[in-house]
Amino acid sequence: MSHGGVRAVRAGRRTVEIQRPEKVLFPGRGGAKEYTKGDLADYYRSVAPYLLPHLRGRPLMLERYPDGLDGRRFMQKNIPGHYPEWIARTEVAKEGGTVTHVVCDDTATLLHLADQACLTLHRWLSRTDRAGGLHHPDRLVLDLDPPSGPERPGGAPGDDFTAAREAAGRLRELLDELGLPAVPMTTGSRGLHLVVALDGRHDFDEVRAFAHDVAEFAAARHPDRLTTAARKRDRGDRLYLDVQRNAYAQTAVAPYSVRARPGAPVAVPLTWEQVDDPGVDARRWTLADAVDQARTDPWAGALGRGRSLRRPQSRLAALRG
Repeated sequence: MSHGGVRAVRAGRRTVEIQRPEKVLFPGRGGAKEYTKGDLADYYRSVAPYLLPHLRGRPLMLERYPDGLDGRRFMQKNIPGHYPEWIARTEVAKEGGTVTHVVCDDTATLLHLADQACLTLHRWLSRTDRAGGLHHPDRLVLDLDPPSGPERPGGAPGDDFTAAREAAGRLRELLDELGLPAVPMTTGSRGLHLVVALDGRHDFDEVRAFAHDVAEFAAARHPDRLTTAARKRDRGDRLYLDVQRNAYAQTAVAPYSVRARPGAPVAVPLTWEQVDDPGVDARRWTLADAVDQARTDPWAGALGRGRSLRRPQSRLAALRG
C-alpha cells in the first residue's frame, strides 16, 4: 500500500514503511538498468527465504547509499538509536569499548534495511547463537580476486573471470584432497568466493592460519597463476587468493546481497557446473533475476554439516612435506 510517498509492506506480523519508494538508487545509464528503492525492497522481500538462513545470528556491517550510487557511501557497524526496538542486535567488544551490530533474523528487518538504502549486507563468519559464540567461525571463505581490467559498458566487469573460474577448480581439487567440501558463489563484483562449512570448534586465529596455509600451498602449486601477494603491484597477471576475511570482526558479502555497482548485480551461490559455464561471470545475476537462481537451491544443503579442521590440517602438513 502506498500513500504520500510512503509504501507500507507487510512482513509477517509487522508492517514496514518504505519511504520514497520511487527514489532511484541505481541510475540507468551506459546500458545499465535503473532500479529504485522500491525495487530493492521488493527484491529483498522476495529473496528473504533464501537469504535469511545465511544471516541469522550474525552481526552485520551495512553498506549504505542514502542518495543512490551517485551519492555518498558509508559503512555502518553501530546500529543507530532510531532503528526500531524489534530489530535484533548484538553488542560486540572492540578496543576501547563496544559496537552494537544489527542482526537480521527476519524479513521485516531486511525491509527496514532496504528503506535505509542499505544495498549490501556484509556478514560475520561466526554467530551469536552457537557454542563458542563470535570467536569461533562456522564458515571459512576464500576470496578469488582476478587481475583487474577496465570495466565494460553497462557496468560489466572487465576482470579476467576465466582466471577466477580456473582458480576455483584448482582450489576445489585441493580442498577435496583435504576432505573439505566447498561451494562457490559470485561476489556480484569481481570474482568468486569459495565457502566451507566448519563445526565451530576452532577460533578465528586457527581458521585464518589454516586458510593462509591453504592459499600459500595452492600458490606454490600454481605460481604462474595464483598469488598471495597483498600488494597489487606484486601480483602481475596472477589471481590473488585473499584470506583476510577469516579473522575476528571481519566480514564477507552475504549470499544474495545486492552490490553497489551499475545494474544492481547480486552475489549469487552457484553449482560447480555453473562455475564452468562460460556465460557466467561475477555480475551475471542482478536484482531482476537473482531470485530465480535462488529458487534452484544451488547449494542444496551442502553447508549443513560443518567440518573439523583437525584432519585437513594433518593432510595439508603431509602434502607440504
